[in-house]
Amino acid sequence: MPAASAINAIIVDDQLTMRALIRSTLQQMGVSNVRDAGDGEEALVRLAERPANLIISDYNMPKLDGLGLLRAVRANPNTQKAAFIMLTGRADKDLVQRAAQFGANNYLVKPFTLMSLKEKIEQVFGVLT
Repeated sequence: MPAASAINAIIVDDQLTMRALIRSTLQQMGVSNVRDAGDGEEALVRLAERPANLIISDYNMPKLDGLGLLRAVRANPNTQKAAFIMLTGRADKDLVQRAAQFGANNYLVKPFTLMSLKEKIEQVFGVLT
C-alpha cells in the first residue's frame, strides 16, 4: 500500500480552474507533491526536468493533446513507467480505446468527484494510505 505522500504528480490541462480543482482533490487525498502544466508540450518540459510517477492529463489541449502526450511519455525511458490517467470531458468509445492502446492506465470522464478520482488512482497504485 503506497502512501499518498509518496506520489509525485503532474496535472496537465489547458484550463487553470480544472488544474486547481484536480490539485485540491489530490491534496485532500494526501498527495502533496503536485505540479501542473497548461498543455502537453509544457508537460514534457516539466517531466524532462523531473519525472513524475502519476500523470493526470486532459485530452483536448492546444499544441500537444493528451494522446500525443501519452505517446511521448510511453516512448521516453525516463517516463514510460509513470501511471497515466486521462481525465477528459469526452467519453466516446474511440477515444477510450485509443488511450488504452497507447498505454493509458485509466480513464475518467469530467465532471469527476474526489471518490471517483481516488478510485482510478487506487486501481493503478493500490489502496492509498
